[in-house]
Amino acid sequence: MAHLRGHWQLIVLTVLLFALWQTPVVAPLRILIVYLHELSHVIAILATGGSVESLTVNANEGGLVISRGGNRFLSLSAGYLGSLFIGALLFVAAVRTHADRAILGILGGIILLTTALYSRELFAVGFGLITGFAMLAIARFMPRDYSDLILRVIGLASMIYVPYDIFSDTIQRSYLRSDARMLAEEFGGATMMWGGLWNVLSLVVLALCLRYGLGADSNIRPANKSRYRT
Repeated sequence: MAHLRGHWQLIVLTVLLFALWQTPVVAPLRILIVYLHELSHVIAILATGGSVESLTVNANEGGLVISRGGNRFLSLSAGYLGSLFIGALLFVAAVRTHADRAILGILGGIILLTTALYSRELFAVGFGLITGFAMLAIARFMPRDYSDLILRVIGLASMIYVPYDIFSDTIQRSYLRSDARMLAEEFGGATMMWGGLWNVLSLVVLALCLRYGLGADSNIRPANKSRYRT
């Protein structure tokens, strides 16, 4: 019970995310997770020598990156796995460090930069600008605990959603033209095989974050009280 008391806020947050996930309240967060998926494609493409022509997300929680060149295996694998690792890094950083405002500000800046460089459709531009500037404003003007909470929500939502999304897109509905389907077409194997491998990896990352990333006490303390991290 003592261990659970040290993490009661995360338990409540997880319950709320599951309870509200299919409601309009969480729609902007779901679209942000899609944006992180597409951003991961962009990072992999640029890192392997390719070029990006456009990045878009839409109100139906879909996304698309159009690119030239780059390593196809890495760029196709980067969508689900990249957003998973981004979520894990944000979550662990929020729980284990005091750099919340800087991290949220950097994330907002990256979203603004990629929006300016690659987004052309109205919804994608509006979502990127509003989200990016909101993150910068919160990081600059609000107390640090607000940035901490936002990073926890984004990180936790990404880690929870990615395994479900992989299962839904690549196993339950393997006929969809998903990243795994394109990977199977270009490199062999089956859509369900790649989806299954990604799902196992995502669950391992989630387990490692919960096992080693939380410490003894992950609760957010008021600014005038000490906060124990281990």
